[in-house]
Amino acid sequence: MKICRYLRNGIDCYGVIEGEVVKATSNPFGSDVISYPGDEYRLSEVELLSPSSPSKVVAVGLNYKDHAKELGMEMPDEPILFLKPPTSVIGPDQEIKYPAQSKEVDYEAELAIVIGKATKDVSVENTDDFILGYSCANDVTARDLQRKDGQWSRAKSFDTFCPVGPWIETELDPDNLDIKLLLDDEVKQHSKTSQMMFNCRQLVSFISRVMMLSPGDVILTGTPPGVGPMQPNSKVEVEVEGIGKLINVVAGD
Repeated sequence: MKICRYLRNGIDCYGVIEGEVVKATSNPFGSDVISYPGDEYRLSEVELLSPSSPSKVVAVGLNYKDHAKELGMEMPDEPILFLKPPTSVIGPDQEIKYPAQSKEVDYEAELAIVIGKATKDVSVENTDDFILGYSCANDVTARDLQRKDGQWSRAKSFDTFCPVGPWIETELDPDNLDIKLLLDDEVKQHSKTSQMMFNCRQLVSFISRVMMLSPGDVILTGTPPGVGPMQPNSKVEVEVEGIGKLINVVAGD
């Protein structure tokens, strides 16, 4: 099932995508039952938004073995966590803004986990009960500011620095998916989620023992090797097997 959030006549709505049709639904977060009021639209008639409106985005650093090897770094013993604010989240086809403070803004393709229910102190074995599904994401980073600051908050937190979408796929095994990023139609990142040091279920369990995860919260699971800079007017595509493509353009000068 592909769950989306969309704008129709100025109203923020949820729906299920079937082919080129969007079927309106009740809010899918925090409930085991989705109802259908009967409204249907062509996909071309609605504007897709980020598939959830998270209270927070929890991101994981250095989680791909091939990325750590690329950087010549040791894999961590536990997941490295940082936060991106909800104001950084945008949806498909929305512009990534290039901040004036930075001269080096990088892409980072990621598989996103979208939480369906309030999640706290959950075992690895029970995490599937709390995950609504998976989406594509881009952990946009001002790399020069990350190096300058020595910590990641400013570099990761600019408005528009967390594209997520185009929808949530609920029927997916996340453990061995093809993930890639294309910059202006050229492949820059390409790996498999099997390269993760900590898999999706381990991450949800670990994070839930640190903080309460709320319905709609997003977890970014780390990026594969090949990260690099984007320029104004660049088109960036994150593609995850079984989900689809998240396409955004960097705002021009």
